[in-house]
This record gives sequence, structure tokens and C-alpha cells, in this order.
Amino acid sequence: MRAAPTILHLDMDAFYASVEQASKPSLRGKAVVVGGLGPRGVVATASYEARVFGVHSAMPTAQARRRAPNAAYLTPRFTVYRAISEQVMALLRELSPLVEPLSLDEAFVDLEAAGTAWDEPSARAAGVRLRADIREATGLTGSVGLAASKMLAKIASERAKPDGLCLIEPGTERALLGPMPVRTLPGVGPATGDHLRRAGITTVDELAEAGEDELVRLLGKAHGHALYAMALARDDRPVVAEREAKSVSVEDTYDVDIHDRPRIGLEVRRLADRCVRRLRGAGLSGRTIVLKVRRYDFSTLTRSETLRGPTDDPAVIREAAARLLESVDTTGGVRLLGVGVTGLADYTQEDLFAQAAGELAAEAPEEAVPEPLPAAPDTSPERQWRPGQDVRHAEHGPGWVQGSGLGRVTVRFETPYSSAPGRVRTFWTDDPELVPADPLPLVAGESEGEREGGGQASSVPASLPKSRSGTRGAVGEADTSRP
Repeated sequence: MRAAPTILHLDMDAFYASVEQASKPSLRGKAVVVGGLGPRGVVATASYEARVFGVHSAMPTAQARRRAPNAAYLTPRFTVYRAISEQVMALLRELSPLVEPLSLDEAFVDLEAAGTAWDEPSARAAGVRLRADIREATGLTGSVGLAASKMLAKIASERAKPDGLCLIEPGTERALLGPMPVRTLPGVGPATGDHLRRAGITTVDELAEAGEDELVRLLGKAHGHALYAMALARDDRPVVAEREAKSVSVEDTYDVDIHDRPRIGLEVRRLADRCVRRLRGAGLSGRTIVLKVRRYDFSTLTRSETLRGPTDDPAVIREAAARLLESVDTTGGVRLLGVGVTGLADYTQEDLFAQAAGELAAEAPEEAVPEPLPAAPDTSPERQWRPGQDVRHAEHGPGWVQGSGLGRVTVRFETPYSSAPGRVRTFWTDDPELVPADPLPLVAGESEGEREGGGQASSVPASLPKSRSGTRGAVGEADTSRP
């Protein structure tokens, strides 16, 4: 283990929820929960205001609603989160070439590798500077842990939350770890924790006192050796630079099991298209198409097909996924579907469309080769609006969806640059003047904020409710700032 606290662990504070609060002035300082909103939805992130009520990640959304009924419940906007994550990771790479991302909002950095830090004062200065740079670039806060090992740096960042910095001085590690619960250590999950508890081991000190031989007997050779070393604050794992992606995939869990086979096929096509968009966005292609199906009884099946070469052609991937679906029995219903691509490359093989089209297409005249299939049509009876979704109205400008139902959608018109909560208005879901929009950046120059009109309440003129045939399509409005 190192003699100086030169390993840094960054963990952004309640990342998804904090992004939503920064994007939406009316939610700042209020309870926000981001995750799936259907009957089977799960909380992805809860703001610190929501955590006061006992809401936490991985909790069923239905349970979270019972604990915090007045919180704002929003669907995730992963495009926004990824963009901000890229900004943060770029700041980390300015500190060192050795950056090991763990997720969109969490990473290890080896400060010693680039000579950024070599002792306690220089490490602390790097952490302070990083937190300031993140706040300036994104408007968000992150917690920083500094220590001589990865395990301790992660523990330090947890102790620093929220919006803080914690440095563990070399030589103090054993005293710090001793009274902590065994679940603090990496690799000790609920099952291992329960197993140790039944053996009378609940703290790290008790883990060390049990001895290596006893831990090997209880947990097996590899796990026992590793946990004993960590209980003694020994962790020599290096910071590993970001690895290339091995696969690109998307999946959806459905609120109600899908039984209709044509509907399942339609969903697979939609997932294939989304997968292609993500593949192309990363500048990649792939050789192996993978279909994932979780059935009504929670059994999960995967099927794969390897092509002659890498592709990012949507028609090829759609048709391969459809062929894979033919081999899966969906009797009884499907609760989850996923489409992925592996065997990634940064080039494509031009003649793969003929393979996907089959022998008939290969024998047909050139002009007879079918065009790539269009995107699957939206067969829903009305336009769907998701809570938290970015929208723009022809008259009122940018805003976000607060909720929808009974043919109406409620929108709050505000931007990240607003100084006060914006006005709330309600429209028919098919109002042609209301359209989905790209998200605005969290931090913008004055000119951009002015160009968007600031989104303040005063920028939205009051008006009387309109009928469904009215030119503006507004059903009503509210001045309240309650989310």
C-alpha cells in the first residue's frame, strides 16, 4: 500500500436527482425521485430531501411513493446524464491518465501516476481543485475521498457526503476501519454479511480477529484471503485506466407482461433501433447480435447470432433480432426484452445487408433490394408524455412535463437558467404546438439564457383556458410553484 493518500475516489452527489434539480428551478431544495414509474418501477436515485423519508436507490417506486407521496417522481434522462458524466470524466483525465470509471457518476483516479500529487497537502489541493472545477463546469457537487488505496478512498468519499472532501491519513486506517460494519468492505454483500453475522462477525475488527484460516473456512479460499487482507487495511489493487466497451445493449421492463406475439416482435424492432442509435453514437459496429428475454416466471433466455463481419445497419440488426426471437417460446408472457451487440469494432462490412436480406435479395436486381425498414410506428392511441421529459411549445418556449393523463399533459415552463419557478400550463396531449425537445445545458452563458427567455413566470403571459379546437390548445394554467 502507498505511503501517501494519492488515490482519489469521486462520487457525484445523488447524481440523477441533482441533475434534475439543477435543470428545474421549481424542484431545487425539494424531494426528487428518479426511476421507473410503472407498477414494477425501481428507484434509480433519490435526492437528499427524499432520503429523509427513507427513500433510497433500488427501492420499488410504489414503496417510495408511500414514504414520500409529495416528492416529484421523474423518468430518467440518460442522454443528459451521459453528457454531464463525460464533462466530469474529462476533468478527471486532466488530473491523471489513470482514471477508472465505475459508473456515470463515480470513478477512481491515480494522482501519483501523473505527478499531480505526491503527499498529503498536494493530494488535498488536487481534491479541492477538482470539486471547484466540477461545480463551475456543471453546477453540480461531488464528494471526494483521498487515501492510500482504492478501498479506503471509496470509504473516505462516503464519509465526505454530501459535497465534501475526506482524506484518510496513512497510518490511521486500522483504527478507522475497526468499528465499521463488515458490509463496509468491498465484496461483502447481503448474503456474505448474513453468513458472517451467523458466525458472530459483525465488525471489521471482529473480521480481523477471526483470522485468515477461519475466513477461508467460512467463505472459501479466494474470498477469505481477500477479506482478511482488507480487514487489515491492505489493498494493493491498481487504478485501471478505462477499458473499451465490450458490448452495447438496451432493454426495457414492462409494467404488464406482454402476451401478444406481434407486439413482442414490434418491441424487439424498437429495441434494435435504439441499440443502433447508441452503437452509432459511440462510433462502433458489431458482429454478434444478442436477444434477451425474461419471461413471466422470471426465467431469462439469451439467444445470439454472429454475422460475417461488423455492422451498424439497422435493417441487419432488426432482422437478426427477429430471427432470434423465432427460437424463443414466449407463451405465458414476457416481462423484459433486450437487444445487444457484441464483438465491437470501429468499422463496418459493406455487404452485410445482402446477408440479412437473405438469398432472395441476393438474387434480385439491384433496384429490387428493399430499403431498410422504417422505424416502427407509434401505435398508442395518444401521444405519450413522460414526467421530467423536455418539451418546447411554439408560444411558451422550453419546459418539462410534470404529468399527463386523461388526454392532457401538464407542463412547467422554466429552464436551468431561471431565477424562479416557471408557470404551469395544461394542454391536450395531441396539441401540435407542443413537441419533445432536446435538453438545455445546465450551465450557459448569459446570451443563451436570455435567448431562451429565462423561463421565468413573468415570461409566460396569462390566458384563459382554450377549447380542444382552440388555436393554442391550452386547457388551463396554474401559478403555483409546487412540483
